[in-house]
Amino acid sequence: MKKPRVLIFSGYGLNSEAETAYGFTLAGAESEIIHINDIIDGLYKLDDYQILSFPGGFSYGDDTGAGIAYANKIKNHLWEKLLKFIEKDKLVIGICNGCQIIANTGLFPAFENNYGQRDLALLNNESARFICRWTDLKVTTKTPWLDGIEKLSLPIAHGEGKFFAKANDLKKLETNKQIALKYEAGEMSKYLDLPYNPNGSALDIAGIIDGSGKILGLMPHPERGMFFTQLPNWQIKKEEHKRTGKKTSSEGPGLSIFKNAVQYFNK
Repeated sequence: MKKPRVLIFSGYGLNSEAETAYGFTLAGAESEIIHINDIIDGLYKLDDYQILSFPGGFSYGDDTGAGIAYANKIKNHLWEKLLKFIEKDKLVIGICNGCQIIANTGLFPAFENNYGQRDLALLNNESARFICRWTDLKVTTKTPWLDGIEKLSLPIAHGEGKFFAKANDLKKLETNKQIALKYEAGEMSKYLDLPYNPNGSALDIAGIIDGSGKILGLMPHPERGMFFTQLPNWQIKKEEHKRTGKKTSSEGPGLSIFKNAVQYFNK
């Protein structure tokens, strides 16, 4: 079976491309990390790939706002090619800074397929601090990225992760079922004794899709939760499994997202 090809954007401060590529590779894809300038210069073509990934990091140091400068580079140099890409049966994911990037390009929520219009923002965390911790999440809509998943736990690491939109646009997100992930009280918030919503996001939003469901932006990092031993309470859970006779998987919850993307093209 032919492996789907994944293009992972890099350059200008993105710093999670290696982990993201590894996640897709473990899931059965063929991953390539490519600098955005090489795509702009035509050395690589978006059409040669089935999945595009904008990984986490701090593009341009977040100096003009998280993801804004990188988004402007995309809109100034790759926008038409990107629009042609998403018109086809392909997938796009933006993780953390990547989520901020595609939010600023207007790839989601793209109400009424109006790609390019910015309808929401990711603001400074309500605490006004950078937050690095695990969170509990529930899946609240259908998307190939989250197929078969109801709940999962993933880490976050951001200073500007508070989803914000006007009241009427928040209502649209709910009506259109474009809220993909919400923070909820669960195992991690209880274990870490921290608020379940880490940044004050409106409606507890942790991730959003476009109308097609094929473009997903999320602030939590699935590539940092691919292995059981990355869980903050893995030693406790291992002992619990041992005492109850439950088999302990080496996989973490984040790997399922990458597997879903690969399976979408292998059905």
